[in-house]
Amino acid sequence: MPIQAPRHIGTDLAGVIASDRVLTDASSLARYSHDRADWADFTEPLAVVLVTSAEEVSAVVRYARDQGIKIVPRGTGTGLSGGANGVPDCIVLSLELMTQVVELNPAERYAVVQAGMINDDVRAAAATVGLWYPPDPASSAISTIGGNAATNAGGICCVKYGVTRDYVLGMEVVLADGDIVQLGRRTAKGATGYDLTGLMVGSEGTLGIITEVTVKLLPLTGRGERAIVGYFPSLAAAGTAVAEVSRAGIIPAALELVDRTCLHAVSAWQGVDLPEDADTLLLAKIDEPGARGEELSQQLAGIFRAAGGADVQQSADSAETDRLFQARRLAYPALERLGPVLTEDICVPRGAVPAMLASIQETAARHCVVIANIAHAGDGNLHPLIIAPEGDLEVKDRAKLAFDEIIARCLHLGGTVTGEHGVGLLKLPGAAVELGERVGRMHHAVKDSLDPEHLFNPGKAFS
Repeated sequence: MPIQAPRHIGTDLAGVIASDRVLTDASSLARYSHDRADWADFTEPLAVVLVTSAEEVSAVVRYARDQGIKIVPRGTGTGLSGGANGVPDCIVLSLELMTQVVELNPAERYAVVQAGMINDDVRAAAATVGLWYPPDPASSAISTIGGNAATNAGGICCVKYGVTRDYVLGMEVVLADGDIVQLGRRTAKGATGYDLTGLMVGSEGTLGIITEVTVKLLPLTGRGERAIVGYFPSLAAAGTAVAEVSRAGIIPAALELVDRTCLHAVSAWQGVDLPEDADTLLLAKIDEPGARGEELSQQLAGIFRAAGGADVQQSADSAETDRLFQARRLAYPALERLGPVLTEDICVPRGAVPAMLASIQETAARHCVVIANIAHAGDGNLHPLIIAPEGDLEVKDRAKLAFDEIIARCLHLGGTVTGEHGVGLLKLPGAAVELGERVGRMHHAVKDSLDPEHLFNPGKAFS
């Protein structure tokens, strides 16, 4: 069946979607054609449709299925692996206008929110009733809860409190035939049927379109935060400190790593004063109250010093803690100012962090590329960021070789190709190796069962 021209889509959807929410102008098609993965391929969509309800999503899905048009779901486009990139003959279906709190239940400690709600806004809404939503990706101020669920996003505090999957109780999903289903539960426990909610979390928009998410909340009070910060002479020394924290059995609320390249990028952009000889910054957070919190803080500071950390500081002031962690949150946008960034998202066993960091440095030297490093070091989730000057194709080719080598080394150490960003397009070859042929066929069987015409986000995640 021939694909209809873009100008027909708005007409065809008239009466279902307001005309000003069906975008076909060149500027909109270009803006919505890709996420923040600079190096991933993309194709401009036939149209962009901004939806406001599950019923509208359903109508667009039924229309697209009838017309043979593919659908790429999208939140705010903050992904770093190409998961929201346009594919040939597709509609980009944006849920960014679906930002309502449907229900906030303090007695049962859950919230039901639309998929386009920003992560920080979910947390702010929970705080109004004395509750807390823990997952906090670095993009928490701009990424949506639906996108977080689609990629199983983690964040700075996930080392202690877990990732998105640990907090999603249920969801509303539009299936490939346009039907709207409710998955999961709103109770503290539940064991009925297969865990279809868990299947959708991390599925990267390939199995259904998440329109509403029910998240578990925790009490907000009773957490006394202390920050421990140390500057290390090398990545290897910081990696040793990370491994020692794990061996000591300490579970900090956060344990983050920022290397010299990131530090200087943040300093140049924001004017932050940093020690001149600092190579790597390690930031930890303890949120145990009282004497226990002080004891753990002192223990962490001792581990930092023993591993070579200098200028080790401790702070029990929440404003100061937030300021110290701001360098970590600003690292990625600061690096983007230096040129296109090829972002890794590997996760290795905590004990393998020193070896992986050393291998990344060796890879950078061997291929003559700049690789900056930020990491959720406490759970082994490393983000090597390969930077190439705009338009330098030779450096870009070397960067791609380095990217593949880092993934291969990660898998050799028992790791995974993505800890929280998703496979998208960038990590398809590595995902195929990690999953293996038999498990890969299982993934395809699930896809064929739920989306037999491969309507949703084709070519992403595992195909």
